[in-house]
Amino acid sequence: MANISRWSDENGGLDFGLLALRLMLAVAMGAHGLTQVFGLFGGPDMAHFGTLLQGYGFSHNIEFLTWLTGITEVAGGLLLVLGLFTPLAAAGLLGVGISAVRVKWSGGLFGSTGPGFELELTLAVMAFALLLTGPGWYALDRHTAWRQKPLGFAVGGLVISVCAAVAVGSLF
Repeated sequence: MANISRWSDENGGLDFGLLALRLMLAVAMGAHGLTQVFGLFGGPDMAHFGTLLQGYGFSHNIEFLTWLTGITEVAGGLLLVLGLFTPLAAAGLLGVGISAVRVKWSGGLFGSTGPGFELELTLAVMAFALLLTGPGWYALDRHTAWRQKPLGFAVGGLVISVCAAVAVGSLF
């Protein structure tokens, strides 16, 4: 069997594509968490994010929800950059994405009747894609079962994501 390079006709740059997907999702979600909760990059702080969450209908334990969301986004982003525990990171970010789409649903996809959810849906689908595919070769996870056979872990991650989003919608 011939040794296939990471960039070849046989894999079509799949591993580089997964790396790009991981890094873009990590930057978008991780930076969002840093701006919303910690006020970095000129963003609002936790109090503003809490007010925003209240505007979306959350009414209980806002401070905890703010921290939970921010830490999930930052930790998930960091893990994706490293390609470490990718199913867990992607599941966490997917759960945040599902919750964000749910609260913006009434605005329509592109915001015809309120804030649109196109960006949140895009980020959620990116997280879901990483759940299905695994992190690719360029990851610390490259020798783990969830990179070599990601589908079973994807199902588990999807269940965790949906349950977390339902819990957030019910408890907060």
